[in-house]
Amino acid sequence: MRAIASGMTHVGLQREHNEDSFAVLSEYGLFIVADGMGGHRAGDVASRLATDSMAEFFRSTSQEDVTWPFHFDTSLTEEENRLLAGIRVANRQIFERSVRSRDCAGMGTTIVGALFSKQKNRLFVGHVGDSRAYRIRSGLIEQLTRDHSLLNDYLAAMPDLTEEQRAELPRNVITRALGMHDHVVVDLMNDEPQPGDVYLLCSDGLSGMINDDEILDIVTSAAEDTAEICRRLIAKANENGGEDNITALVIRFDEQPDDQPASSRGAAASAPAVMSEDAPTVPLPVRSIAHDDDR
Repeated sequence: MRAIASGMTHVGLQREHNEDSFAVLSEYGLFIVADGMGGHRAGDVASRLATDSMAEFFRSTSQEDVTWPFHFDTSLTEEENRLLAGIRVANRQIFERSVRSRDCAGMGTTIVGALFSKQKNRLFVGHVGDSRAYRIRSGLIEQLTRDHSLLNDYLAAMPDLTEEQRAELPRNVITRALGMHDHVVVDLMNDEPQPGDVYLLCSDGLSGMINDDEILDIVTSAAEDTAEICRRLIAKANENGGEDNITALVIRFDEQPDDQPASSRGAAASAPAVMSEDAPTVPLPVRSIAHDDDR
């Protein structure tokens, strides 16, 4: 199985600067999207720290004889441990910078990361916040991640609310982010890619402006061109208002022999990109992982 990935980011139509970042590390099968927050452009610092520190962690732990910075959880796979540790390293870097620097105080970022194991043919996904992962398969779209938001917490606690009551609930308030504390709870899940599957990682500037049907239409109409899918998704989000920074990272799987690492393409649409570079829908198990030794 081969993974082909493209990523793009755009400032949107109503923001002065871009606080989203993304990274594609094709040699490790690692794909990341981060959406920063904080004043004085600190959100940009946080999202870049997230992608850069995860990338550096994967590079520095590529050899088997290195010592990892956190306890290896034997209940998880090696890939899950690496993804979890990478996110925790990013959280620590952001938190420590926010403590040291007055300009960065209170900064944070969401993150969604995907790690493809060609040997196991599994895609491992970890996320914190409301950046999302979707899967498009056989003409159907499924959101794989659940937003860590106040809205979802309310709906889980009060499932019998009327539509009118739901409309009054606060939106766009996240309950988890990297950099808020010296430890972080990460949700992990994994999936088995099939030939023709497309996975989308995105910031809420995309998912908040485009509904699932629009995403599905764009993915299916752009066929196998992952870069074109990114361009069309960003264009549609801007067409619908472009209220926030917009980032799309698209991964497509096919059956071609993979004699080389997963191919990747990245581009910025009017804003710098951050790069290191009829089937049934089945709910996928999600685990929330937190450890006391994060400190």
